[in-house]
Amino acid sequence: MHSPEVFYSDRGRNGAETKMKQQRHTVIRELLAKSSIASQDELRRKLAGRGFHVTQATLSRDIHELRLSKGPDGYSLSNGAEADEDSLPGIREVLQGFGLEVRQAANLLVVITTTGGAQPIAAGMDYEDWPEVVGTIAGDDTVLIICPDADRATQLKTRIEDYIG
Repeated sequence: MHSPEVFYSDRGRNGAETKMKQQRHTVIRELLAKSSIASQDELRRKLAGRGFHVTQATLSRDIHELRLSKGPDGYSLSNGAEADEDSLPGIREVLQGFGLEVRQAANLLVVITTTGGAQPIAAGMDYEDWPEVVGTIAGDDTVLIICPDADRATQLKTRIEDYIG
């Protein structure tokens, strides 16, 4: 079975793509604040693990725009630009930026997103480690959230609707 991969380009950005880039930059800062990253390939793999599949060209632009420096220990943030945990976008910001609608079917939730918004939302849900979330599956514009039971799905649906607005 073919697993679709999404590659993001910054050319001709619309609002959703600009938000995606901002989210990606924030994740890069967070990754660098948490651990040493020796190469672009390692950074690309870590980004993919967080739901951001990018080309080498996009990653090079990100490194330039973020003014990352590379030393003997790998890439680092320049001039004390360490990521502050409070400045990182949470699931609320990701849902506000990409979420359109949420639907419930028993213990399952389906979040409809803007094009390209599903993977960041799923990664954000996984990162939050909420007890209402057993797991997520993301396509391009749809996230399936598996909850342990219908009651917790209803609770999570209400929370997501509040975040989406």
